[in-house]
Amino acid sequence: MLQPLRAACCIFCMWGREREANSMYKRLLPRDHTNIVDVEDNSALVQNDQDPDAANPSWRLSFPHVLVATISSFLFGYHLGVVNEPLEIISLDLGFNGNTLAEGLVVSTCLGGALIGSLFSGWIADGVGRRRAFQLCALPMVIGASISATTTTLAGMLFGRFLVGMGMGVGPPVASLYVTEVSPPFVRGTYGSFIQIATCLGLMGALFIGIPVREIAGWWRICFWVSALPAGLLALAMGCCAESPHWLYKQGRSVEAEIEFQKLLGGAHVKLAMQELSKLDRGDDTDSVKLSELFFGRHGRVVFIGSTLFALQQLSGINAVFYFSSTVFKSAGVPSDQANVFVGIANLSGSIAAMVLMDKLGRKVLLLWSFFGMAVSMGFQVAGASSYMSGSVALYLSVGGMLMFVFTFALGAGPVPGLLLPEIFPSRIRAKAMAVCMSVHWVINFFVGLLFLRLLEQLGPQLLYTIFATFCMIAVVFVKRNIMETKGKSLKEIEIALLPPEY
Repeated sequence: MLQPLRAACCIFCMWGREREANSMYKRLLPRDHTNIVDVEDNSALVQNDQDPDAANPSWRLSFPHVLVATISSFLFGYHLGVVNEPLEIISLDLGFNGNTLAEGLVVSTCLGGALIGSLFSGWIADGVGRRRAFQLCALPMVIGASISATTTTLAGMLFGRFLVGMGMGVGPPVASLYVTEVSPPFVRGTYGSFIQIATCLGLMGALFIGIPVREIAGWWRICFWVSALPAGLLALAMGCCAESPHWLYKQGRSVEAEIEFQKLLGGAHVKLAMQELSKLDRGDDTDSVKLSELFFGRHGRVVFIGSTLFALQQLSGINAVFYFSSTVFKSAGVPSDQANVFVGIANLSGSIAAMVLMDKLGRKVLLLWSFFGMAVSMGFQVAGASSYMSGSVALYLSVGGMLMFVFTFALGAGPVPGLLLPEIFPSRIRAKAMAVCMSVHWVINFFVGLLFLRLLEQLGPQLLYTIFATFCMIAVVFVKRNIMETKGKSLKEIEIALLPPEY
């Protein structure tokens, strides 16, 4: 089973060594040039801005590294959906059939592990580096999936799901950090969209893997074993990927940062990239970052923006819509497996559209129209739930509104926050601030999932969907007033625009 993984890893390593061997003989930059920022360099930067084709490095150099990083997002999506189809069969095999509390724990224990993993993700990423953080997140995913696949008890299943959740909590924030820090500015938005696309593919992969679960005895165990393959590939291939030059520079390892830039951008762009780092990280000391700094002082505003954006993303009702989609489609006479396929296609289509538009229209425009489209979609669902609508019209509004909601979510509100936040956070607090914001995401995600059905029963679909639509409109106003456009800007330009100077 491991032979294909080893082969893939060896090919990737050979590719990396060949690139380095062919290019490093051309140049050997001096170790200490972090203070060389003169008028000539600034004018060169201006000229480069005026001639993007000459200034932009080849995207092909950084692409393989980003692709490997998005395996963590694929795993994130896969483990979110892996128990949906097999849950009933799992409950029969492990002896808790009919126990709704136990079934809920099998689903939600993963979210609890993700919350803990996300809380520590920033400290892990800053402590051992981005590459090692990926490998550490893959380890509990392999172990947890193996335990879930072989267990004969409910306790074993819950323990395995909790371990997997811890890996899921570390993966997404580290992936957002890594993609932001290794991507050239002109494709950073496109690469950031890969995270959402990989998550969609993971969800759809879990759906298709789970289809034979009712026909083949013990197939649910295969569903868990399969997830160990991409997790193992992530751990092995990441050993051959570039480390984040931003992290290396902050550790005082400037020469290694140059070598990594050589792999990611090409030799012609290393000097400018190192000069940008010298301006961006001058005087930073990640070890001195305290938790209180993330909520008060000059960094408080950007952390508030990030946390609020993730909170509004979850309060829009996206997870409730995913949860309730099967019921809506069932009322329209569509089987649940086909309903999941339709939702998956809408999600993937929106994500692909976001990838195409992210670096053309920009992050802010996509966020604004995404939240606005979600509000309109919720309006369709409210109309569909009205007693004044005829049966066929109500079903068309409900089903169409749901698919439109998922599509518009994937167009902006889904992929943009994970990309935008590492861009607006200063390098000094980036990893730890992402950990805080992702923790807000998981907490609200948990409570929305916990309370949705009860609120639906108490308030009814019209009022509940109206509340979700209201949160979407609040998000439109918030984005309009607080989010700056980061398309094509360097991380230094973004930091200067958002943070007041220190005196």
